[in-house]
Amino acid sequence: MGDFDGKVVYITGVARGQGRKHAIRFAREGAKIIGMDLCASPSEYVRYPTTTREDLDTTIEMVEAEGGEILAEVGDVRDLAFQQDLVTRGVQKFGGRLDVVIANAGICNWGKVWEIDEAQWQDTIDINLTGYWKTLKATIPHMLEAGNGGSIILVSSVAGLKAMPVQSPYSASKYGVVGLAQTTAKELGEHGIRVNTIHPYGVLTPMGGEDPGAHEVFENMPQFLPHFTPILGMGMAKTDDISDSVMFLASDASRTITASTFTVDMGAIKV
Repeated sequence: MGDFDGKVVYITGVARGQGRKHAIRFAREGAKIIGMDLCASPSEYVRYPTTTREDLDTTIEMVEAEGGEILAEVGDVRDLAFQQDLVTRGVQKFGGRLDVVIANAGICNWGKVWEIDEAQWQDTIDINLTGYWKTLKATIPHMLEAGNGGSIILVSSVAGLKAMPVQSPYSASKYGVVGLAQTTAKELGEHGIRVNTIHPYGVLTPMGGEDPGAHEVFENMPQFLPHFTPILGMGMAKTDDISDSVMFLASDASRTITASTFTVDMGAIKV
């Protein structure tokens, strides 16, 4: 028996990294997974390796290897109609319920406020913030109709609690996610649906560890390094570290927690 037997979980950005690990962990605990990923470059300003269709296929195989069921497709969080259609089909396929939503898809890029391009700003906001709103709009009606309560987890960042230099669109979007989550929590409290944000520091994924833009910033602008130094000198987190927090916030063990900012940051916001 798993902790999430019979429950249905929707995850954006599921093809690799944190999203993939969440899918595997939930499948291991008996949940059915609905997932999506762009599997292409989301913006010309993203310089780290982006996901591929092969990545998504690997996630599907790994979930099924855990004995899980999954409906996962290629799509864009900026496409509301796609998300609505995918979620509707997934809910129908898996018994008419939706219990957990994890808005995880996002991008990161670098540059000073007055030097970034308009498209660089807009791409980040459209994916990291407006894309999250579209995820909520596509999923909440199904959660309300099922009437089972549930948990919504929006992945923010340290940069959503502590503004970071050379990351203005990223920080702005991740701060916005906090406001979006807390408004949604207030609106859904009477329905027993909890809404929280998690705030990781760097995570060992291609976005977190293979971004040449980040390396260039730290080499050319070392004055900003102190803003990125956490209290615990343990390097970047593993995807399992983030999944531990997601699993907790999705479970009944956190039934009293909503509208919270749940930090998984090695103390970075206190520096």
